[in-house]
Amino acid sequence: MKTLLVGVGGMTNGGKSTLSRSLYQKIPKSCLIAQDSYFKDDSIVPVDSNGFKQYDMLDALHMDTMMCEVDSWRRDPLSFMKQRGLNPEHTASSSADEEVYVLIVEGFLIFNHRPLNELFHKRYFMEIPYDVCKTRRSLRAYTPPDPPGYFDGHVWPMYLKARQEMESMVSGIVFLDGLKPKEELLAAVCKDICQEIERLRDGDDCSRARNVRKIFFLDSSESTEC
Repeated sequence: MKTLLVGVGGMTNGGKSTLSRSLYQKIPKSCLIAQDSYFKDDSIVPVDSNGFKQYDMLDALHMDTMMCEVDSWRRDPLSFMKQRGLNPEHTASSSADEEVYVLIVEGFLIFNHRPLNELFHKRYFMEIPYDVCKTRRSLRAYTPPDPPGYFDGHVWPMYLKARQEMESMVSGIVFLDGLKPKEELLAAVCKDICQEIERLRDGDDCSRARNVRKIFFLDSSESTEC
């Protein structure tokens, strides 16, 4: 049994959740863990000097609980899936030792939490322009709703801060243009992941990417089936 950990990060409303769900549906023997599922109760989320809730920071998340889930998958992916009602079938062409299980971790600060970031073999980051991000954010209903001025007063500044921190400590990120068609992005990322899966099946070691700073384009032609 072999494992592959994939991180899909990005700014708010950049398309990371849509891409992650599509990858999960398309890639065999995959699981999906979303960082948004680990927010602390609203009553204990810190408030800044402007009265804005500090949701866009690691202190607003139960990262210890999230890491426990990730570690549980790493110890035994098959048991992890069965406990959640998933029962992947072994491919006819592969022995149990050649089976590759994939964990997709999605979230806006997954690369800023060093213990989690160090586990990823593949990293993707969805980005969109400021104006598109602001428009998309305004069209979504949040609970609790965003107060007036929240995007410019908190969300965007915190994104820029987290982005700068991420780029200073993380390498091997593939930056994706969130304005590209969803189908094109899915095909390109899925091809990249499936090629890594094939390398693992062939016996190549899956080393964590650290030598590439940025890649802005992935080829989606001749899509590969996992």
